[in-house]
Amino acid sequence: MDILERDLILQAERYEKLFRISEKLHSTLDKDTILGEIFVILQDIYPDYSYYLQLSQDTYSHNDLPILELEYDNENLSAINTYITGESQFEQSGKHAILYEPIKGIQGIYGVLQVIVPNAGEFPKSEAEFIKLLAESVGKALENAILYQQSRRVISNLRLINETSHRLNSNLRLEETLAYMSEQIKSSFKAQEVGFFLFSDEQEDIKVLPGSTPSFFTKQARIYIEPIKARILMEKESLFIGDFNLSKINNLKRFHSIMAIPMIQSENLNGFSIVMHRKPYFFSFESFKLLQSLIHHASLALSNSMLREELEKLVITDHLTKLHSRKYLDEQIQWSMDKDEEGTFILIDIDNFKEINDAHGHQVGDEVLIQVANIINSNIRVNDIGARWGGEELAVYLPRVTLDTGIGIANRLVEKVAKSTNPRITISCGVSYWNKDRHDSYNYLFKRADEALYNAKGTGKNKVVSQDDNMKVS
Repeated sequence: MDILERDLILQAERYEKLFRISEKLHSTLDKDTILGEIFVILQDIYPDYSYYLQLSQDTYSHNDLPILELEYDNENLSAINTYITGESQFEQSGKHAILYEPIKGIQGIYGVLQVIVPNAGEFPKSEAEFIKLLAESVGKALENAILYQQSRRVISNLRLINETSHRLNSNLRLEETLAYMSEQIKSSFKAQEVGFFLFSDEQEDIKVLPGSTPSFFTKQARIYIEPIKARILMEKESLFIGDFNLSKINNLKRFHSIMAIPMIQSENLNGFSIVMHRKPYFFSFESFKLLQSLIHHASLALSNSMLREELEKLVITDHLTKLHSRKYLDEQIQWSMDKDEEGTFILIDIDNFKEINDAHGHQVGDEVLIQVANIINSNIRVNDIGARWGGEELAVYLPRVTLDTGIGIANRLVEKVAKSTNPRITISCGVSYWNKDRHDSYNYLFKRADEALYNAKGTGKNKVVSQDDNMKVS
């Protein structure tokens, strides 16, 4: 067998091996598997060579493989030129010959394969041609895997948006809507902090909405919220910050990666959302675009939730005094008498209210009602119920409160009104009480308070009278 014939046989064997290699590379759509297989092949064919794979924007960890991130610097010019031009580059470094071969598919270039031949004056042409074909096969297999993974991410993102939109359109309350959004964002983006913020009507102040992670309710969070709020107001654009720079942060946990998305509905800027992570450059641009889409879909649901709850508030709220309506008071007392152990009811009447209207006019009369309502609201607990009973009569229900405590609260209201109103007015209060130890009804509870109030009005006004067997003046 002559030399030419032997070379042809060897070449045929190698191309047959290349065919088998290509089949193997294209048999998987897993990027990591393909990258690992490249070095198995190279080690098998070129056990005496050295090789590195430089990938662009690679986010995978390959601690056990000679894979590097493609760096744009003067010491890596041959690799950069190969990546930019898509053409092979040769380099001589001391006694070593180096080949830079692009890893490219149909749609783009994904990296550069660097092969080093030791103790060689130039890179063998036959090997360069074989490595070129190998790199082309690797590039196409890698592109297929990348496109497959991208398509899966797109499907996953669309599924997330669809599921989120479906859930948000199921008439959730505002707190439920935001809690759901917060969990979705933390789960999908691996975020450490998620915040939702609502602008005031003048857009000067913001309110931290429920569903935000606890740290956003602290004073320390303002160092992040305020500068982001200022930029959102000025630019009305989403923010994608890879390494947030804070000069004054002391010993607080520092968050570097930040995404902030304005919540806009009908061209009105209603608020914004902030998503944060401590690691710099943690969120990908793809994540940023997905978050924008989620917040866009959520904005309408949030607006609907707020409008619905505002409407509910209007239905159960007296327009003038901003106290609850009598209907709402009735419902809450009946619910309390079914669930609680005891409760106290205070019926309040503004003394000589007709004379106030006659002397000062109905507008001043309305202002007096508002003043008394504000005093009531500032002197009861969050779960107590202040209501407008009708005309100049107001009421307070104190769930799970004893009679003695209720009388004390009524006396405080009498004192506050006498001292704080302008024009100066007084009120009279009738106080009734119920507990589980005896059969009672809310109609009878009202009747006892009304009788006590009648007693207070008839014995001098500006006082509190409570129920007891003899209707004694307290």
